[in-house]
Amino acid sequence: MQNPIEGVSAAMSQFLEFHVIQNFAPSNLNRDDTGAPKDAMFGGYRRARISSQCQKRAVREYVRINELLPAENQGIRTKRLKKLLLEKLVGRDEQEASVRIGAALAAVGLTLKDDSTQYLLFLGAGEIAAMAELIERHWDVLGVAADSADANPAKEAAKKSKKDAKASIPAELQKQAKAIFDGAKAVDVALFGRMLADLPAVNQDASCQVAHAISTHQVEREFDYFTAVDEVAYEDAGAGMIGQVEFNSATLYRYAVLDVGKLLNNLQGDRELLLAAIHAYTQAVVRAIPTGKQNSFAAHNAPEFVGICLRHGTPLSLANAFQKPISTRRNDDSLTALSVAALMQYEGKQSAAYGDPQDRWLGLDLTGRWPEDKGVLCSSVSALAQQASELVNGSFGG
Repeated sequence: MQNPIEGVSAAMSQFLEFHVIQNFAPSNLNRDDTGAPKDAMFGGYRRARISSQCQKRAVREYVRINELLPAENQGIRTKRLKKLLLEKLVGRDEQEASVRIGAALAAVGLTLKDDSTQYLLFLGAGEIAAMAELIERHWDVLGVAADSADANPAKEAAKKSKKDAKASIPAELQKQAKAIFDGAKAVDVALFGRMLADLPAVNQDASCQVAHAISTHQVEREFDYFTAVDEVAYEDAGAGMIGQVEFNSATLYRYAVLDVGKLLNNLQGDRELLLAAIHAYTQAVVRAIPTGKQNSFAAHNAPEFVGICLRHGTPLSLANAFQKPISTRRNDDSLTALSVAALMQYEGKQSAAYGDPQDRWLGLDLTGRWPEDKGVLCSSVSALAQQASELVNGSFGG
């Protein structure tokens, strides 16, 4: 494996940016607490919005469903860690295994209530497998530790504190258990980071930042009034159900940026996995679409434009290209074409002031607005993903 320090040094101050222009037909992909499409004020105007959390979830799901990365290099977000560990302890009595799982989790400061952890854990698949292996390897020791803790007459099991439960575990076993939580080269954990309140030493800072997607133009909410027929009722019974659904249609600017050096560090210096992660992430960013109310709207609209920039020094969001909303009035061009043109014009001004001569661009453009002198133009998503990983690889000098 490549020396992590050398890898991070080679990738310092390199940021892989994704700039996407994507027009969605009427839809409600990301709802607020009232069921309405999320929105925001920007530049003094109401804009459609898709949250960063929604986008990240869609990306993670796309990678998983399409098997863009090996299962062992993906993470799982769950409170049902006990269930996952029981599935791996094949052939063991469930009650005995449950006792030892509780003891093993206590070794790292985690407790179970109603078979669930107190909060969602974001763990690599490798970490879960390693914890199951540790339980198998120290089966007898964990059983003794659990019995010792239960034998304390001064405290009822339900009232024991985390500290009390942990005290019954040998120090060396505690050390081994904590060492398991190193991210296990889970790409989504390395990208999006995690915080474990009881294990601050294993927290991982995100190497990827994702902006809330906003429309390049002003939007207004629209309402779909609907009725549903009761097919068993009398003919004159009227509607069996009446309601309304809010929706909008918008051309969105989406922005995300990867800190290449941080991602490499989070992946423990594994350069081959870094490049595979960039290849997979590029495909997922372009293709993944949130699933909100898709059965009602089927807004499966791919991006019209994807620009990728390997930037040196500092990342640059281009959202302010749309501070003044794009408008099609007195112009026959589409919102997407006008948005790409505005994006490229604004990027030229930004890069002249804040860019670096080493910055390099890739693009996938269906609008015809990509400047001829703006890096490499790709003809497909697969070619774009390959070029993105090669661009980063080339930045290492390899």
